[in-house]
Amino acid sequence: MSEAESSSKGARYGDDPESTVDAQARVVQQKGLLDDVIDGIQLGLLVIAFICLVFAVVFGSSLPTVFPATQPVYDFVVGLPELVRAAPECVAELWAARPQSLAELEATQAALAVWLRDLLHWLPYKQCVLAFSWATYLWEAKLNIRQRRQLHEVRRPQAIASFISRQVYLEANAYGLDKSSLQLVKDAFGQVQTTLVIVYDAVPWLWAAVDAWAGLGGQHVIVQSVLFFAAASLVSTVLALPFDLYSTFVVEKRHGFNKQTVGLFFADLAKSLMLTMALGAPLVAGFLWVIERTGARFYLYAWALMAGVQLLLIVIYPTVIQPLFNKFEPLPAGELRTAIEALATRLQFPLAKLYMVDGSKRSSHSNAYVFGFFRAKRIVIYDTLIDQCTTDEIVAVVGHELGHWQKSHTVRMLAMAQVQILLIFFAFSCVINEPSMYASFGVAGTPVMLGFLFFQYLYEPLGSLLQFAMNVVSRINEFQADAFSQGLGYGEQLASCLIKLQIENKAAMNPDWLYSAYTYSHPPLV
Repeated sequence: MSEAESSSKGARYGDDPESTVDAQARVVQQKGLLDDVIDGIQLGLLVIAFICLVFAVVFGSSLPTVFPATQPVYDFVVGLPELVRAAPECVAELWAARPQSLAELEATQAALAVWLRDLLHWLPYKQCVLAFSWATYLWEAKLNIRQRRQLHEVRRPQAIASFISRQVYLEANAYGLDKSSLQLVKDAFGQVQTTLVIVYDAVPWLWAAVDAWAGLGGQHVIVQSVLFFAAASLVSTVLALPFDLYSTFVVEKRHGFNKQTVGLFFADLAKSLMLTMALGAPLVAGFLWVIERTGARFYLYAWALMAGVQLLLIVIYPTVIQPLFNKFEPLPAGELRTAIEALATRLQFPLAKLYMVDGSKRSSHSNAYVFGFFRAKRIVIYDTLIDQCTTDEIVAVVGHELGHWQKSHTVRMLAMAQVQILLIFFAFSCVINEPSMYASFGVAGTPVMLGFLFFQYLYEPLGSLLQFAMNVVSRINEFQADAFSQGLGYGEQLASCLIKLQIENKAAMNPDWLYSAYTYSHPPLV
């Protein structure tokens, strides 16, 4: 039965028990325990909101007297209209009081600095961290729930119906639902974990435990910080392990992607841990040493250190680190290699080496990328991409990647990242020596390692907004790279390959608009 016939009869997918497609549709449509829990929580919140509204109407201005805990909320709501009415006058006064000379500007800056120091002194840091953490979690959980509802949809958008079959669409949604279930549970577990760590001062406990175990007596802060970093990394890895195992050997395997054995999984895990320690320990030590030696303007030197480390990692990751996990071989001579080299010559791209990587060793997902600085550029193509696409389609994808190079997208994104890092370090410099922040989390003294960790909690909402901005820029870059490949004469081939990759990777083909706008670094199919 065609989709048009099904619609004309007023039927929905899942009505024909003999159809494989309709059986898949029933799986996608079915609401599980997690969906029931989500619906129950949302209904409960609506009921609570309704009860609060009824109480507000019934008790009116006597509400704070009957329920003293509601006083702050009542005062805010009652005062909100006056605040809105006074806003234009306040803005006008601020504009009139703006500095008119350099001396006034310096005085204003000094006054703001005093105000900021006072603010940072009495700020309830632990409560702010909990509030920011929960606000970020609830916002992202809401987005994930919106996306989950979209994944339960069984009818294809008209825009993709001509080239995406119903079976493919349903399989992608089933995969998306499994990933969504895991992500929602993982995020909830992580949020509860974060809350318990903050409320019960687990961070200073681990800090003291490391000091006692190493017998440092609080005398070697950098050594203690490195050991703390190692312990925290190990604990984090262990806590994440069940979710990683389930993702790899249940979700990915169920949908035909996982190629890893259990032995390979744990070998990769051991390598990752060793790399974390080998790279992270010197970085932590160097970061703390720079702060210790450079004084109030440490943020400039710390930023320079991080920029140098990032550039080094960009250089060594493809040539030193990734080969620890994958096998790189020169792309064999043939039609594909000839076509890519011809395109590189045409664009005057300084191609030094052309590799094929055995991505199929772990997964059937596919990719291609360009890396390297100056005249030592390299192109890497996954063997899965070669299996899934034709020569012209692969060349079109390479043309897209070369579009990023031609338009300096990688350099611009790296520059934006450096600005963000500098902003982080400067903001940290404002609280690094604030005793009230450390005391709020139960820490005696002002150990920089813990201060930076607590600051990251405070920075979380702003970090989310900056990541959203980076995603917006990334999507613009992707459209420009697509247009570049199209300008090379590979428009049809690129479209064909991107559709194939969407199908092979079972990516969401009709994502929720708000979810995709906030989280996607690449444009969705529709």
